[in-house]
Amino acid sequence: MSARRRIVLLVGLAAAAAVAGVAASVLSSDGGSATTAATEAKPRPGRPPLSLALGFRADEEARDLARGAVLYRKGELHGATAFFARHDSLEAKVGSAFAAWPQGTLDRVEQLAKLYPESAAVHFHLGLARLWARSGDPESAWRAAIDAEPDTPYAVLAGNLLHPQVPRGLPAFIPSFAAPAEVVQLAPERQLEALRVRAARGGTRELLLYGVGLQRVGRPVSAAQAFQRAARGAPANADAQVAAAVGLFDKDAPERAFGRLGPLARRFPHEPTVRFHLGVLLLWTGRVDAASRQFRLATRTQPGSPLAREAARYLETIRKARSKTG
Repeated sequence: MSARRRIVLLVGLAAAAAVAGVAASVLSSDGGSATTAATEAKPRPGRPPLSLALGFRADEEARDLARGAVLYRKGELHGATAFFARHDSLEAKVGSAFAAWPQGTLDRVEQLAKLYPESAAVHFHLGLARLWARSGDPESAWRAAIDAEPDTPYAVLAGNLLHPQVPRGLPAFIPSFAAPAEVVQLAPERQLEALRVRAARGGTRELLLYGVGLQRVGRPVSAAQAFQRAARGAPANADAQVAAAVGLFDKDAPERAFGRLGPLARRFPHEPTVRFHLGVLLLWTGRVDAASRQFRLATRTQPGSPLAREAARYLETIRKARSKTG
């Protein structure tokens, strides 16, 4: 791994919350690409990781699936199977198939993908099963996950595996203002609904905070839509225009976001949000030096502002990452 790539990954991991750690566990065992690994004849050792995006669900099925997933990671497959077998959802079916690894697992998940082509959860895990079995094309399954349900954590996870050279997840918009205390004080599972209600009856800030909440639960398409609504309603608001640009970011086509965000530096020369988020997007494309320049500009635009302080934190993370890579 090159020093530049190590810096990109270290900064991305330290400065942004990843949707899940499954990408690292998949790729760290051989350091190569998923496609290359899948072409080798001998199956990979161990079992493919199981990543069930249950969010804040607290229903009986979610509790059983979470317990089953924990047992699966520990290698207690009999116990995991018992929890998965209690339910008939697609995620339970995937869990049961994985717990039987390798006996029939790949065939079963291939069958599920044919029966339920609209399920990102199935396609995502099909890619993992193909990768571990070194049979078939895992990348086509991960792309199918994104195409089937782009507004899900599974699509974000699939993007992680398709682009292992950049930070996990997607760049997050960070507003220049704080969320209201009455929302922050709520239990995490209640915050998104509170933000949704406020956005339905509120204005630009409420829409932006709802979009941020959607990003954090792995719903990038809905987040982008909320940001676009805010931008249309407030064409002179720098936060809204920047959020709409960040929401466009796609690892396959980052130029869309840059094309909208870049010109905002001229429209809002005194707003640190533009320079800060340019730096964030540059990090996600591996351009560490260019990102550092934007963060430095952000710290100088409004010294002491929340985003100036955040930019300084990113710069410090980059400095530490560079010191570790020598």
